[in-house]
Amino acid sequence: MSDLSKAWLGLYLDCWRLGSEAATVMTLRMQRIAGGGLMGAAEAELMVAEKVSAAMELQRKLMTGALGSTPLSGSQGIVRHYQRKVADNHRRLSRAR
Repeated sequence: MSDLSKAWLGLYLDCWRLGSEAATVMTLRMQRIAGGGLMGAAEAELMVAEKVSAAMELQRKLMTGALGSTPLSGSQGIVRHYQRKVADNHRRLSRAR
């Protein structure tokens, strides 16, 4: 298997892990929001604000070339960008239970 093929396979696995962790975060968030009250409302507002902010940060990275110049490097950069966001939320929501 070539190095390029290995890199794309690694990206595929990273995407799979990101999707799995994102599903966990979605579950934790929905539990918090479904609980209602001030914490639920605050979580809903935070969720929307974080999504807008993450998208704007990613757009800046794309426009400035910070993610590289190849389809592979760009894709890897996008996945890393969202992995950090999802991991931060996973930590926060897991300990706040």
